[in-house]
Amino acid sequence: MKKLLLLGTLITAGAIGLQDVSTGHGGTYRGPGDTVPPGGGGGGGGGGPSTPGPSGPSAPGPSGPSTPGPAGPAAPGNSGPKGPTTSGGSAGPDLTLWQFWWGFNKDPYLNLKSHIHSDSTLTGSDDFFLGHGQTNQAKDSMAPSEETIRGTIVPALIKSLETETNNDIVTGAMIALAKIGDEQSEDGTSQFEELIRPFLKDGNQEIAETAAVALGILGNVKSIDTLENLLLDNAAGRKLVGSEAGVNYRTRAFAAFGLGQIGYYTEDPEQRQRIVDILWQICESPRGRTRDVKVAAVVAMGLVPLEIASAAPVDPEAEGPLSPQNRMEQIDYLIEFFSDEKSKDKHYLVRAHAPRAIVKLMDDLNDKEIKSRVVDAIAPYVTKRGNVGVREMRQSASLAFGMLGDLDDDDADVTIRASLQDASANADAQVKNFSVIAMGQVGGRPGDGDDPMAGVKDVRKYLLTQLSKGKTQVKPWAGLAIGVMERGLLDNNQEPSSASLGALRQALQGTKTKIEVGAYAIACGIAGDTDAEKILLDKLDSMSDDDVRGYTAIGLGLMNSVTAIEPIQEVVEKSKYRGELLKQAAISLGLLGDKALVTKLTTMLAEAKTLTTQAALASALGFIGDARSVDPLVEMLQDDSLTGAARGFAAVALGIVADKEKLPWNAKFSVDINYRANTTTLTGESGTGLLDIL
Repeated sequence: MKKLLLLGTLITAGAIGLQDVSTGHGGTYRGPGDTVPPGGGGGGGGGGPSTPGPSGPSAPGPSGPSTPGPAGPAAPGNSGPKGPTTSGGSAGPDLTLWQFWWGFNKDPYLNLKSHIHSDSTLTGSDDFFLGHGQTNQAKDSMAPSEETIRGTIVPALIKSLETETNNDIVTGAMIALAKIGDEQSEDGTSQFEELIRPFLKDGNQEIAETAAVALGILGNVKSIDTLENLLLDNAAGRKLVGSEAGVNYRTRAFAAFGLGQIGYYTEDPEQRQRIVDILWQICESPRGRTRDVKVAAVVAMGLVPLEIASAAPVDPEAEGPLSPQNRMEQIDYLIEFFSDEKSKDKHYLVRAHAPRAIVKLMDDLNDKEIKSRVVDAIAPYVTKRGNVGVREMRQSASLAFGMLGDLDDDDADVTIRASLQDASANADAQVKNFSVIAMGQVGGRPGDGDDPMAGVKDVRKYLLTQLSKGKTQVKPWAGLAIGVMERGLLDNNQEPSSASLGALRQALQGTKTKIEVGAYAIACGIAGDTDAEKILLDKLDSMSDDDVRGYTAIGLGLMNSVTAIEPIQEVVEKSKYRGELLKQAAISLGLLGDKALVTKLTTMLAEAKTLTTQAALASALGFIGDARSVDPLVEMLQDDSLTGAARGFAAVALGIVADKEKLPWNAKFSVDINYRANTTTLTGESGTGLLDIL
């Protein structure tokens, strides 16, 4: 199943409301304001943008954004309120709102599974962020045992995969098994791979493409052959899908994403080189109706770092251009790919994903020369003037600088900070907003130059000015950026600024605007500012909007507000028919270590009659990941009296409970992604993109 879509539709006030649970492969979660831009730029296998000219596609349609992740089964009901229109007059949600950024980037901050599964928590640790001065809160480990996973969850999922035909159950079970992973035999064969591969021939496109991406999530290098054949659309690939007409472009794109997953998991340099060679072929292929496929190849390449030095000399007699043979060549290739303004084979929406791929490949490098080359290539796109490239490329460039920059006085970092400050005055609202949040990321990252904290005062001054004097739409972004900055500094053993946090609290206290309350609540939670606890508790009680209350609950959970447990328990009690608020409140209690929570949720699940409530409860149980949720979820999966949609949600939740990774598997794709340079296989309004899979 693609992500369980308990999606939020942006209403005119800028808040997020519960939308229908819509169809897709699996199930999706993006937290309060579960959001994914609909459509974007890549539908129809790479057809033209929905608006003419170089400005790029607009967000189509009146429906609200879907949550990224495996899409869940459809629920009956109306489509929810329409969102505000985007610039250019096309109907649809306002993608410049901060909720979209949070939806794609929240997983490392929530890191919910680490909180639930840890025996204890430590101040400042990566596993659980505590507020300033709080004591540790011991918790029993609630992770399901290997015996429970292999003896209860896996057999239930396999049985469903072998006996069910409902799309939601089949896709949910495939993704769940892939996330769990199986025990390989001595020759490297995989039981789950053998179960999943036949679904590539399924007549239902959703099931077929889900099988392709599931093989990638599974992470077995034995699947490289299969995914290569699918991606290259060769005779072997067409045989795999049972179609002489060719492999569907969506299956090809998911195969590319799958190769990126395998390359990310494996430590074998030869296998990584092979995957990069395959992805490079797609990047260099002639222009055609393959935009989705090329975007997938560029995004995937950023997950597959080659060796820093070439493993073997290149054959001097080799004909034609060669794929990158080491990390430096890989980075240089992507720099050239991004900067190539003349090639008709490199669409701007494809090139827009190169900066993120470049910076991800630099994660474990500390090479000032390479960093300078990257900064020199990207800096022309990070300006106020905005006369280089199209807006999607400028947006991506700002996001990349947020990933790359730090606070020291090296020339490259001085350029990054100055460029982002300049770009925050760009005419494009998304460039402006991304530049503000990027400054917060840079501000939380001490450098390693002569003065590691050289830029901290200037960055703080800039963000505080945006918070107090910036335009209305920018203020929530500035508040979030302050939270991101102060959290980053604390994680790096630096003292957070009491003045900055005080200004953030003051902004929260002084507003009743829903869009601002939500942003500042999340920001205070990210920063762990326990001095904001009373204000957040007051907002939880006084605000009537479910979505704002959901953000507030998450903020309290993030700052480990033990005082908030009882009031949030009351929210859960009263939210039986308010699925989105119910889910967010439950997740907050999970962050807070409420040991009675799972028992309460499983009781509510047994009594739930509507799909919306069933979906909310199942997804919350999945994300909390407590072993006690296994039996009721298995019972739900096997209950023939329930709809296929409800049972599909149970399959998704079981996969989340037993996931081999701490963070959602596609967080490696979603964090820092430019969701405005969108293709339908990346994320779509019907919840059928990669980022719509739970």
